[in-house]
Amino acid sequence: MAANPKRLNYQHLFYFWTVVRTGSLTGASAELNLSMPTISAQLRQLEQRLGVQLLARAGRGLVPTDAGRTAFRYAADIFRLGRELTDALAPGGAAQALRLAVGIDDVLPKEIAERLLAPALALDRSLRLVCQEGTLERLTAALAVNDLDMALSDAPVPPRLGIRAHSHRLGSCGVSWMGARALARKLRAGFPGSLTGAPVLLPTDDTAIRRALNQWFERQRLRPHVVGEFEDYALLREFARAGEGLIPVPDVIGRLFQREAGLALLGPARPVEAEFYAVTMHRDISHPAVAEICARAGLLFSRGAGPRAAA
Repeated sequence: MAANPKRLNYQHLFYFWTVVRTGSLTGASAELNLSMPTISAQLRQLEQRLGVQLLARAGRGLVPTDAGRTAFRYAADIFRLGRELTDALAPGGAAQALRLAVGIDDVLPKEIAERLLAPALALDRSLRLVCQEGTLERLTAALAVNDLDMALSDAPVPPRLGIRAHSHRLGSCGVSWMGARALARKLRAGFPGSLTGAPVLLPTDDTAIRRALNQWFERQRLRPHVVGEFEDYALLREFARAGEGLIPVPDVIGRLFQREAGLALLGPARPVEAEFYAVTMHRDISHPAVAEICARAGLLFSRGAGPRAAA
């Protein structure tokens, strides 16, 4: 039987995929522990085999051509399936395990992420959960190359990212101001006017909740003293626990923050709401764990678990 001239060398494809992922021959060389001339030679062989140019120079780096972007998408699928195959055939009965790779936006409170993911862990079949944290931009890029099955965020994917991802709204809840007991007690009289000049700790200004709060400040004609801005919500909470300022807390975890972080309720930021989304690359959800998360998320936001004012 004659050899197929288009038969693909998957090792060469893996080198190409690594170059695109790392953005340069230097990065791929370090990751693969191969010399740059070796990688260059095998990339040329791959281009000759496929009959198209896959990479082009951009400054000191390499970027995929149109054909290269198509090849990269297929390569991402191929190597993702390869990882799933090795996981499924691993010793110890892992063939029955379901893998769920989730990205969690830094600004999303981890307590909410845990509650959203809980239904997946309760599925009858065993689940291996893999979590990553990062900005929505970085997580969406990981979704695009199939490194993630889903990302959890407080906002839909903005068009400026240029990635055709789908944002599935999971639910929303009110937002309330909370802080250390002494600070909340001091500012309770005259709220919300008492926020003018008061120390506040806020998410960074590139987040949906921060934009909503900025508009709320304007409508209420408030000028609080912004002590700090945080990408990570867990760090924001720790500074509030230390008495450094008030923080906006989604009502769904308000009582938890009262109980475990020792924070007290000052008052609501009506009509500001925190929203939550599951971001996937496809409108139709085929992953059973993602489907379970989306189906049950509404229960979390319908329980009315808002914080209670201290006496």
